[in-house]
Amino acid sequence: MILEDAARKMDFSEIPPSYYLLGLISAFENRFQAMTDSAMQEVSWKQFFLIICINLCKEPPTIGELSEIVGSSHQNVKQLLLKLEKKDFICFHPDERDKRKQRIHLTEHCREFCAKNDTMSISIMEKMFEGIPEKDIKTTIRTIVRIEKNLRSLAE
Repeated sequence: MILEDAARKMDFSEIPPSYYLLGLISAFENRFQAMTDSAMQEVSWKQFFLIICINLCKEPPTIGELSEIVGSSHQNVKQLLLKLEKKDFICFHPDERDKRKQRIHLTEHCREFCAKNDTMSISIMEKMFEGIPEKDIKTTIRTIVRIEKNLRSLAE
């Protein structure tokens, strides 16, 4: 509804669809982050996204690996991780093969937090995607993956 209200206040007739889509993604991210920041309270959306990504890794990632996964700089990810460490959500352990590397592990406190908020997270996701066919979601995923691939080729 918010995006529809904004659309009525602006003239998008001259904007190419690709530019409009990029604007929608940016505006959505801002609104989603604000909503999740207020819902989670104990951690920010960016911190929670790191937790999700760490949890999905086959083995505890390094900061560099996690930075690559989330598409953010090593420095930004490190700052978010230090905040999570202070809150007892993650801890660092030396890599068994290379002691210079630090692996990121989720703590029991973090696992309890995730379990406690699981029902709320599922409810938010179900509400957000209500009425959207799975095929449309898969098309959106393919589109964003392709945009990401094209974006990466610009950096080469």
